[in-house]
Amino acid sequence: MGLMIVEGEHLMSTKTVGKDRSRNERFVYQDDDAIEKPFNWSQLHRLYTYMKPYQRQLLPVLIMMIIGTLTRLTTPFLMIYVIDQILDPTSGSGDVTTLLFVGGIMLVLYIIQWASNTYRIKYTNIIGQKVIYDLRNDLFQHIQKLSFRFYDKRPAGSVLVRVTNDVNALQDLFTNGVVNLLMDCIQLVGIVIILLALNVKLGLAVMITVPIMIIVSTSLRKRIRFAWQDVRMKQSRINAHLNESIQGMKVTQAYAQEKDNMSFFNHMNMDNIKSWNKASALNQSFGPVIEITAAVGTCILFWYGSTLIEDKIITVGLLVAFANYIGNFWEPINRLGQMYSQLLIAMASSERIFEFIDEKPTVAESKQAKDLPIIRGDVSFDNIVFEYETNRPALKGISLNVKAGQSIALVGHTGSGKSTIINLLCRFYDPTKGRILIDGYDIKEITIESLRTQVGLVMQDTFIFAGSIRDNIRYGRLNASDDDIVKAAQAVHAHDFIMELPDGYDTQVEERGNVLSMGQRQLLSFARALLADPHILILDEATASIDTETELKIQEALKTLLAGRTSFMIAHRLSTIRHADEIIVLDHGKIVEQGSHEALIANKGVYNGLIEAQFRYL
Repeated sequence: MGLMIVEGEHLMSTKTVGKDRSRNERFVYQDDDAIEKPFNWSQLHRLYTYMKPYQRQLLPVLIMMIIGTLTRLTTPFLMIYVIDQILDPTSGSGDVTTLLFVGGIMLVLYIIQWASNTYRIKYTNIIGQKVIYDLRNDLFQHIQKLSFRFYDKRPAGSVLVRVTNDVNALQDLFTNGVVNLLMDCIQLVGIVIILLALNVKLGLAVMITVPIMIIVSTSLRKRIRFAWQDVRMKQSRINAHLNESIQGMKVTQAYAQEKDNMSFFNHMNMDNIKSWNKASALNQSFGPVIEITAAVGTCILFWYGSTLIEDKIITVGLLVAFANYIGNFWEPINRLGQMYSQLLIAMASSERIFEFIDEKPTVAESKQAKDLPIIRGDVSFDNIVFEYETNRPALKGISLNVKAGQSIALVGHTGSGKSTIINLLCRFYDPTKGRILIDGYDIKEITIESLRTQVGLVMQDTFIFAGSIRDNIRYGRLNASDDDIVKAAQAVHAHDFIMELPDGYDTQVEERGNVLSMGQRQLLSFARALLADPHILILDEATASIDTETELKIQEALKTLLAGRTSFMIAHRLSTIRHADEIIVLDHGKIVEQGSHEALIANKGVYNGLIEAQFRYL
């Protein structure tokens, strides 16, 4: 039992000056503005909170990481012993048995290192995927709670890219990045300590290039971050346009605008490629910086190291170990450079994700909100003023009292405020001024779920989910039995056409139910709403696409179904509204007439003009 919320379609707006301006010059989506914020380290902590539930599972991973790092740092020490003590003929202590023994120890160390790395990679990937699962769940749950104003200014494709692409961009960070960061930091600290312990002068000499590398890489940091932000923004626009194009394909083909649409997509696609190439080029610049720095450091090592060997300050074995440690030093430096680039990509995505998560619903429950008890159905609109945009009121002081069980018809020209009244009653929006009462309860002071579970909404543009016919009807009340579903379908005369489908109630329909006619989809929407058994029923042009014969049957069914139930109907057909207890005539956000059909006809006012216009064009 509950309120059916239908997702609306968002059309991309066009803003041109002069007839020669191209479609490519349309203004961009509001949410696609670049996020101009400094690098926010607190966001790293915020991302880390998603890993906290898995700290115990990370402990053995960290232990394996430390074991693997220690074995890697130990191997060069054995090389010093082999070269200086076993292979050096002047030492006089070399023999094959000792060499094989030391070689066996090194083999065992390599096996331990391989096993620990395998364990680390496997379980960091498992934990990382769990973190991504939690983050995507949180984001999806949050956007379901956001108000209609949020979706009014954002195309569906732009929302989609944040739940998919932006979350996916964090996978590398969570699956390998965090643990690799710790491993590389430990390895670097360990190598620096060992190098300085082996020979301070040689250690300082080979690391003299590190500050230069840090200065150069720091200068690239901001440029790379904003470059990846731009990539995410361009990808978001492409997804939004793809969603619009697919949803509006019939209109595109009907007006033969395929070439123009393709031209616009090519323009967006080219922008995306340019942004990606720029970000990728900046990202790859870390590699050459590190390679050049490593090459200079290696040259310093062998030049200065050979001098120290001639002066008998160090041995050949120590120089080889130094070279090995230096190789192991630049490897994590390189990974840290890549990690930083990865972090910048993750920051660009996390900013977009947390921007949505931090978005507050404009329609929110108060902390003192209570559940609405089972209602009779009295509804009162008390001096309601509402603005979709500032200083552009859609409703101007609407006051209306509806008794339980009454049927109310809302009529008026397009834009007069009919749908707005219903949106406020369902609390998709909150009034700018005034209040709405149900059985004396201000709907702002009750929980949204308890309100919407007692309100049923049938819209003209009904939404059919991918799945079976049975599941689409059951969406009105998930615990409904198969018999309840059949009875609801029979009540709205949907049963006959359902049984003519290949698999009856088990027939699979795709998203939006395109295999069904508009009238059939509306009948399913009727069955869905009636199965929910709401105490207040709203029909928003619900019979607009149903043939006259079927509508007459539904009208007969509605007489029984609406008995004792408060109902609001938006319709233009006389057959739908003439039997309403009260007809409310709206014009530019105000009630200009109200009364029964007969009284309003006799009044010869706005309502009578609407009816005459309807018959004039029949």
